[in-house]
Amino acid sequence: MGNVESFKKNRVKYQSTRIGLFNKFESTIRHWPETFNKKFVASRDRSLFLGQCRQLFDNVRHANVLIGQDDALATVHARLKRQLGQETYLGQWYTVDQSCINQFANATGDQQWIHIDSDRAKKESLFKTTIAHGFLTLALIPILTESIDPDKTAYPEAKMVVNYGLNRVRFPYPVKAGKRIRARTRVIDIAPMKRGLEIVREVTIEIEGSIRTACVAEIVLRLYF
Repeated sequence: MGNVESFKKNRVKYQSTRIGLFNKFESTIRHWPETFNKKFVASRDRSLFLGQCRQLFDNVRHANVLIGQDDALATVHARLKRQLGQETYLGQWYTVDQSCINQFANATGDQQWIHIDSDRAKKESLFKTTIAHGFLTLALIPILTESIDPDKTAYPEAKMVVNYGLNRVRFPYPVKAGKRIRARTRVIDIAPMKRGLEIVREVTIEIEGSIRTACVAEIVLRLYF
């Protein structure tokens, strides 16, 4: 009997404690949705505010960098800002023949049969012919964009243009031997820096007669004035 009574007593105590806890937190639980919404809105507004502050800071920083700089720098910066996102260059067609592919294979040591063995490629390759190395397509960008011609530079005001690197490169479709390719370019980002500008130029390599592109590369250039 002692055990039964003890069990009943503990059960009543447990129920009393549970009811007390529920009553204690009921009001808080009831207002959770409202509290969460307020915090979410505040967080969202704070993020928007901070984003606007960062944009303002960047604008001021860029403006400060340009103050006192060479007039040529400011001229190029203004021109690129107007052209941002627009296509600014369409190149001439360039034939990637087997001789070109072989020379690249010899220079790099990449002698895979899919590039240099025409007979085997015709029999075994999915493309039924040899194809250019992806890095060959990438390496042809200076020729395709006429960047190596000092008389056709896109930034004649700059004293020096330096290839700073690549953000990303993709080779959506290979270039078959004998096909012609050409380049399209557009500036997608500009950042003033001391004594110059850093720009990101997107280069798209087209294949004649194909809806697929051979290469899309984001090239980072630094212009010094």
